[in-house]
Amino acid sequence: MPKPRKRLISLDATPYYHCISRCVRRAFLCGKDPVSGYSFEHRRQWIVDRMQLLSAVFAIDLCAYAVMSNHYHVVVRIDADRAKTWNGREVAERWLKLFSGPPFMREWLSGNRLSPGQRMLADHLIRKWQKRLADVSWFMRCLNEPIARLANREDGCTGRFWEGRFKSQAVLNEKALLACMAYVDLNPIRAALAKRPESSDYTAIQSRIREPEDHGLVRFANEEPRKQVEPLPYNLKDYLELVDWAGRSIQISKKGAIPANEPTILVRLALDQSELLKYLTKSNEKPLRALGTATQLKTLAEAVGLKFLHGVSWGKRMFVTSI
Repeated sequence: MPKPRKRLISLDATPYYHCISRCVRRAFLCGKDPVSGYSFEHRRQWIVDRMQLLSAVFAIDLCAYAVMSNHYHVVVRIDADRAKTWNGREVAERWLKLFSGPPFMREWLSGNRLSPGQRMLADHLIRKWQKRLADVSWFMRCLNEPIARLANREDGCTGRFWEGRFKSQAVLNEKALLACMAYVDLNPIRAALAKRPESSDYTAIQSRIREPEDHGLVRFANEEPRKQVEPLPYNLKDYLELVDWAGRSIQISKKGAIPANEPTILVRLALDQSELLKYLTKSNEKPLRALGTATQLKTLAEAVGLKFLHGVSWGKRMFVTSI
């Protein structure tokens, strides 16, 4: 039975989460339908555009994403502290970019005064919206529901477009974040849809390469960060080298052959390279609910009220040094 989302997400443990949503009905609802021959490729851009819009509205930043033919991955960072700095007007303006809201809220933003009763209701709504703007479940809801409506309208049908609740995986340390981002960015290469990261359409890594100044993603440590957004703790050049190295290794051999010239970032983070390749080439295994050291997994389990989380053996093998 699926666990409540509040038992899977703990901001005290980590602000980073890897989320996945899958389509229903036939297998290629975002790609080319092999039955009718009709192409649904344009829907992938819908998802990318919606992600970028939401990252500008929510206190949730995009670290990586990949939109595949029947599912998508996104790695996000939740910045609850940033949401707390927004005043009532900014919260309302952000929320009303996505929802209609009560008419009196829009009148208030236009300069009209509120009655005492309206003021009390407005304060209540602002507090509620402020929490939602730092909530990954609301982020995913605001991403998936409009896409489903657009797709159903285009198909002339009703019913579910998405398989069900999105799946989430807690990313508990910098090494886990590195592995998770690389795994997501390499999805098209693993599926034999692209040969190089720069030709992997609808991925964060292609956006970083092609549009370094306007991709809507969290910047790396050596790049100018977006306003109030802490950069990722890596060098962009090192990350690109890592993804290219891992991608070439996956193409040549899924056994995990390591090139002699190891990427600098792997040496710096002391990440076990053979275990990283096993993680990057895993196929239909049951996804882990969290990725981190064994100690961090135990801490997260306690924080969300569980006895244990699967992935301890991965944590012991992949993260060979303590944090």
